[in-house]
Amino acid sequence: MKAVHTRFVGEEMVVVMGRIEPSAARTHVGGLIKDCRQRAGMTQKVLAKETHVSESLEGAYERGERIPSAGFLIDADRRTAAGGVLETCVELMEQEPGRDQYLEWRLLEAEALSLWGYAGMVLPGLLQSPDYMRALYRCRVPAFSVEEVDHLVERRLERHPVLLRKPAPTVSFVVEQVALERPVGGKAVLKSALQHILETVSGMAHVSLQVMPTDVEWHAGLSGPLHLLCSPDGRWSVYLDEGERGRLLTRPTEATQYADHFGAVRAQALSPQKSLELIERLAGE
Repeated sequence: MKAVHTRFVGEEMVVVMGRIEPSAARTHVGGLIKDCRQRAGMTQKVLAKETHVSESLEGAYERGERIPSAGFLIDADRRTAAGGVLETCVELMEQEPGRDQYLEWRLLEAEALSLWGYAGMVLPGLLQSPDYMRALYRCRVPAFSVEEVDHLVERRLERHPVLLRKPAPTVSFVVEQVALERPVGGKAVLKSALQHILETVSGMAHVSLQVMPTDVEWHAGLSGPLHLLCSPDGRWSVYLDEGERGRLLTRPTEATQYADHFGAVRAQALSPQKSLELIERLAGE
């Protein structure tokens, strides 16, 4: 199974491709899913339909290749009459290493219906220009090699087609004003990065960005960066950057809590129109 070695730059985990085997925990839970399904006399196709996921994703859960969401485990437990066997695995899956959880987030991101994010220190990854990415990676201590920087920029650019997908996802970002003013890579690189954001947001009706002014004394995003998405099955997932260990949350109650959290952040930020006007002014400066 393809996977990654991870390192953090700014607020976002970056990836260097490698190979790892599914964790023992995922393999164990996958086996339980398969056993419960077979005891209930269900095929993978039937269980997938009952739990609102694709048949290929259900199979990946059983093989330990993907991290089962809390929603899937709870639904599968009830549909197979597992008596709580699968539901008790929710906490275990949420303790999977940050590396694996970030991979899972990337897979969910690729097919998401909606993407929301709050960025405090650097520009949102999906809106970064190539030169800004390169400058950001060069800030790392200890330093990446030139080859690593080139590879990492290529890897991050692979995420950008998410914005061009059809049907297009609804994308909403809130970013701190200070991130728009910090001259990562120099003033020329920053100017180009701001122009890239303006072109992206102005040219894509499904993408919006709001700026959180620096002079706001307090707002709901001060606890750190936040990423949310809604999957095709209607389930919300949350990814939290926490140093060397990120966390993927899929429980409905937690997802709702963070959705409300992001709603508060968005309400305290400038409107999309005023935000674009501010970015235009900063780019001009």
